[in-house]
Formats: sequence, structure tokens, C-alpha cells
Amino acid sequence: MSGGEVAGILVAVFWAILVSFLAVALARLAQTLRATTRLVADVTEQAVPLLADASAAVRSAQTQIDRVDAIATDVQEVTSNASALSTTVASTFGGPLVKVAAFGYGVRRALAGRKDDVSAGDSRRTVIVGRTVSRREKRKPRGKRD
Repeated sequence: MSGGEVAGILVAVFWAILVSFLAVALARLAQTLRATTRLVADVTEQAVPLLADASAAVRSAQTQIDRVDAIATDVQEVTSNASALSTTVASTFGGPLVKVAAFGYGVRRALAGRKDDVSAGDSRRTVIVGRTVSRREKRKPRGKRD
């Protein structure tokens, strides 16, 4: 065996080992590709129905939002109508009711004054610091006390 034959055998063994490693690597790569293909197929099977359900949910939500928008518009209109009605009622009945109340108060005061005139004589009174004094009674100066 010459040096050339030994070198040829070594190169052949080296190529055989290299081809073996490449074959193993390709086999593992093929397994990985098969598993990836299966995974993508499973995800596709599950994702398509989920996307369909999500699309239906979004459509339903849009319908509900449209309904709520219509209701909000109606409530706003009712609120403005109620405000206008309140303003109208206040302006229509507010002034006359105040006048009727004032008239009633005046009549009560007049009737109460007439009863006091008959019973007490002079119904005029002056209020001094929280107490009532008749006009006949002499008022004392504020600063001086006995």
C-alpha cells in the first residue's frame, strides 16, 4: 500500500462519515418540518373557526353600539323636551303662584292684625335685638344696661 492508496482510503472514510452526519441532519430536519407542518395545520383548523366567531362577535357588538347610540339620542331628545317643559311650567305658573302666595300671606297678616287690634289695642310692635317691644314702651340705649 502506497501513500496514495492510504490517502484515498482516508478521504473515502472521511466522506462516508460526512455523508452519514449529513444524512442524520437531513432526517432530523425532515422530522422537524413534518412536525411544523402538522402544527400549522392544527393551528389553521382552530384559528379559522375562532376568527369566524370573533368576526361574528364584532358584528354583534357593532349592532349593539348602534342600538345604544339610538337610545342615547332618544334620551337626549327627551331630556331637552323635559327641560323645555320645566322652563315653560316655571314661567307660566311661577309668577302667578308667587303672587297668590304673597296675596294669601297679606290676607293672613291683615286678619291677624285685626284680631290683635280688637284684643290689644295697638298692634304695632318694634323688634329690637330678638325681642318684641310695643311702641309705647320707652326704648333704652343699646350700650347702657341697668
